[in-house]
Amino acid sequence: MKIRSRRAKFYARTFLKHDFKASITVFFVALPLCLGIALASGTPIYSGLLAGMIGGLIVTLVSGSPLSVSGPAAGLTTICAAAIIELGSVELFFLSVALAGVLQVILGIARLGGFTQFIPSSVIKGMLSAIGILLIFKQIPVVIGYDQPEFWSKELFNIITFNHAFDNIGSIYQSYSLGVILVSASTLALLIIWKKTLARKFPFLPASFITVLFGILLSLVIPQLFPSLRLDPSHLVAVPDNLFEELRLPQLASLFSNGAIWKNAIVICFVASLETLLSIEAINKLDPYNRITPPNRELVAQGTGNFVSGLLGGLPITAVIVRSSANAEAGAKTKFASFIHGIWLLLVVLIAVPLVNRIPYCVLGVILIRTGYNLAKPSMIRGIYRQGREHFIPFLITVVAILFTDLLIGVVIGVLHSLYFIIKHTYKAGFTVREQRMGHTPHYVIEMASNVSFLNKKQLINLLDKIPSYSVVEIIGTHSAYIDHDILEIIQGFKIKARSKHIQLTLTDIAEVQTIEIH
Repeated sequence: MKIRSRRAKFYARTFLKHDFKASITVFFVALPLCLGIALASGTPIYSGLLAGMIGGLIVTLVSGSPLSVSGPAAGLTTICAAAIIELGSVELFFLSVALAGVLQVILGIARLGGFTQFIPSSVIKGMLSAIGILLIFKQIPVVIGYDQPEFWSKELFNIITFNHAFDNIGSIYQSYSLGVILVSASTLALLIIWKKTLARKFPFLPASFITVLFGILLSLVIPQLFPSLRLDPSHLVAVPDNLFEELRLPQLASLFSNGAIWKNAIVICFVASLETLLSIEAINKLDPYNRITPPNRELVAQGTGNFVSGLLGGLPITAVIVRSSANAEAGAKTKFASFIHGIWLLLVVLIAVPLVNRIPYCVLGVILIRTGYNLAKPSMIRGIYRQGREHFIPFLITVVAILFTDLLIGVVIGVLHSLYFIIKHTYKAGFTVREQRMGHTPHYVIEMASNVSFLNKKQLINLLDKIPSYSVVEIIGTHSAYIDHDILEIIQGFKIKARSKHIQLTLTDIAEVQTIEIH
């Protein structure tokens, strides 16, 4: 009983001293992102709030991470917008989200949480950069007052379908708002100045919260000074007064009649799992206590959250590094901080909807532009370039492929190009040859690499065929962990040729195999 009492007192002190304060900071970071990501995804604005609440209240309980914070992720906005257009309704999209959650739970139970280790980092960075570029461009109509969210459907230009996203340039020119442009420019300037100077002086105030607050005040002041620049109601967030009456549940009957639901579920599952696993890997490094989050349990937690979010009409959920790092920097120690931030979001929905509805969409667009910039930072791109062409070219190909096709195809193209470099190096690095002469006799020492695959067959055959008669040849496999059976067959076949060409052959640590002749 005494141990339990001490433990309860410890958690109570930790909550009051650290987690409660951190939950407020995370809430101020999460609120504008929940709204902005819903806007960019083309879903009802409440879908972002719902996903934020579920990420805090449900995912946190299942997750094994003490510091990660889950909610809707900017990296999925382009996928969500494209899925809604492809499926034809937001209800079918929510069904894909729920199905993606089920797939994530299966991945976690099957202990496949380490699959991200098989994707080259250059491809992952290329994927995030492409998402950042798309996110920035998607906000251009929003920050100038164009209120047609379907302006960007999926990509800048699809070379397969020839769907062009620039067809609506004329309608943008006719629908811009000077008042919205003024608010956007002012809030963007404040955000840049705050990040560069004031953020160090007031580290406890999140930049996104300050930006939203400034945008609300500006939208209220501008009509008093310049009535012609007043923002229209369509330029402001519109969360229903009773969110729970507006929920749009998925159409379960369509699950087995529409293959696109499964396709989009797989894409959402892949990207959400990837972003989650990358985020927890990063947050583990920020944890002062060096606690490690179990990746398979995290997939189960995120899958549970996505299943519930999809059933209730919410956005896809991931562990989000922006919120998680804000949580760690604010001094959070346990999962209570993430859980309480979910309660704050719930209270906003219950009692503060009129205040939320004063937020201009363009302010959320500015925040998302900043988020997109962080995903595709020029400094990060320069760093990859300095690593050499074998890292930069797969990165660049992934970015271009995603912009010109879609995310899944782009990632596959990036991975295939990375495999090309692997095959190229494997082909060249199967063995080393040292050649010297002892009098008139050529002496060859062929040392096999640690891994020799069938890709080295042609190179080895060409080498052995060129060895002249009356040579001395030594083939060494001492340092090889694996030599492909095809390679061993070639060496066994060379033993016969060596006798006929009077070659003195020595094999060291090369296994003998039976050659199979095909008649």
